[in-house]
Amino acid sequence: MAGLLQHSGIIMKLAALCFITYLRVAQIAEARIRYHKWDVKYEFRSPDCYKKLVITINGMSPGPTILAQQGDTIIVEVTNSLITENLAIHWHGIRQKGTPWSDGTEAVTQCPLVPGDTFKYQFTVDRAGTYLYHGHYGMQRESGLYGSIRVSPPDGVSEPFAYDYDRSIILTDWYHKSTYEQAVGLSSIPFVWVGEPQSLLIQGKGKFDCSSAPAPSGVCNASNPECSPYVLTVVPGKTYRLRVASLTALSALSFQVEGHNMTVVEADGHYVEPFVVNNLFIYSGETYSVLIKADQDPSRNYWMSTNVVSRKPETADGLAILNYYPNHPQRSPPTLPPAGPIWNNTAPRLAQSQAIKARQGFIHPPPPSSDRVIVFLNTQNTINGYFRWSVNNVSFSLPNTPYLVALRQNLHRVFNQNPPPEGYDFANYDIYSKANNTNGTSSNAIYRLQFNTTVDIILQNANTMTVSNSETHPWHLHGHDFWVLGYGKGKFDIHNDTKKYNLVNPIMKNTVPLHPYGWTALRFRADNPGAWLFHCHVEAHFYMGMRVVFAEGIEKVGKLPSSIMGCGETKGFDKP
Repeated sequence: MAGLLQHSGIIMKLAALCFITYLRVAQIAEARIRYHKWDVKYEFRSPDCYKKLVITINGMSPGPTILAQQGDTIIVEVTNSLITENLAIHWHGIRQKGTPWSDGTEAVTQCPLVPGDTFKYQFTVDRAGTYLYHGHYGMQRESGLYGSIRVSPPDGVSEPFAYDYDRSIILTDWYHKSTYEQAVGLSSIPFVWVGEPQSLLIQGKGKFDCSSAPAPSGVCNASNPECSPYVLTVVPGKTYRLRVASLTALSALSFQVEGHNMTVVEADGHYVEPFVVNNLFIYSGETYSVLIKADQDPSRNYWMSTNVVSRKPETADGLAILNYYPNHPQRSPPTLPPAGPIWNNTAPRLAQSQAIKARQGFIHPPPPSSDRVIVFLNTQNTINGYFRWSVNNVSFSLPNTPYLVALRQNLHRVFNQNPPPEGYDFANYDIYSKANNTNGTSSNAIYRLQFNTTVDIILQNANTMTVSNSETHPWHLHGHDFWVLGYGKGKFDIHNDTKKYNLVNPIMKNTVPLHPYGWTALRFRADNPGAWLFHCHVEAHFYMGMRVVFAEGIEKVGKLPSSIMGCGETKGFDKP
């Protein structure tokens, strides 16, 4: 009898082992490799009727949408055909677990791709949701180098909301000056600000008033079909998931659909406890999914519009058409476009930020406390006569050798080894006044985080070098999602404001706004080996030094591919 039982036990163990093996094989079979081959180059285009050089991917701007399923491997083979300009592409919101060298951040995770060369990005999309990609060399993003990434859940896994059709919409602002002209102005004495954008684009299309500014003959053509409005065609009665993303260079935006409410259901790849809005406030680097139902009068079309908030607008609203089938797609709605909210009213923007909570059933509870608290004061400075943006009075400068390589190979001499400040003079600094800030410095020192510890970041806003002015800053963290613990007005109180943290159902995001004269509190786990950028997503602010780098678990990073090297101290380094 005992022998029979022993024999049965062996059979059961073998059966279990076979089943586990089957599951693993099935998982491997389900995961796909999505291969893309891209040629990136400049072409003359007229996205807002004004002809200028635009960076395209395979002739497209916005670039092709990457469609994938959770667990898939994405391979993008990129050829730099920009002729005179380097290139790097960041996969915004993709955490790059195990592939930190594919994050696509020049001077942090890789050397840039030089003209004529080809680089292979390879990474896994490990979570369903709405993500982006965009240029991360200089200010290439605002030249048209961007696109969408849509990741669906695994087979058999349903999302907690229903819809009939899925569409992506990217909102951007658009300048007629080249990024070179802008960069020179930002780096000059006297300082030349980039100014307000000339247009707002919805899915790469806008309308500039050609009569408002003189241009050489043929440069601005209002009848050019390239700048006809973007059209989203809907079938009456159906529900649509709109994946709305912002990749503006400067502007905070509001997005609205005439006559239709929007139900917010996802933010940066995480499900939101649903709430209804008339307009969606959105900041550069953020992604949202909203549900709209085509339940209005089907005999006409409707406007979709976007407008600037948080800065005094000098840019016309961006317009697109919600086309009710079978109306003609270019048939203009019979009404005026919806007016967006008042630009300088911070209260509703703060209220929407505070309304975003993790959906019941999909809550990832944050650690109840943190191991380290770092406070980042956002300020403007002048350093040696140059205008700079700074964090704790330090304006960040990127080295010639990527941090990931320098840290992994112990190249200590390539960047400042002294730790940067983790706070500011809380007691005496007046966030409401124009500060002298004569003690501003420039540095390329980084924050080293102990692996697997919990880190709190307090973003503190203040007055700029203009009297009675505080700007909105969308902050984006590479390589991680963070819990948004709270927002507040005024100066952060480390004794009392921490008691108001949402530790029950905070949303997780990768990009978050810092509102004027306010604070935003974040918490994340330093659990992803690599070197990761944390920065303001406003292009000019980033260029002017509003950024930091975190390093964690570097000893756990695998062998670095030689393809990320070739600049600074890595010239010829580790080449076969």
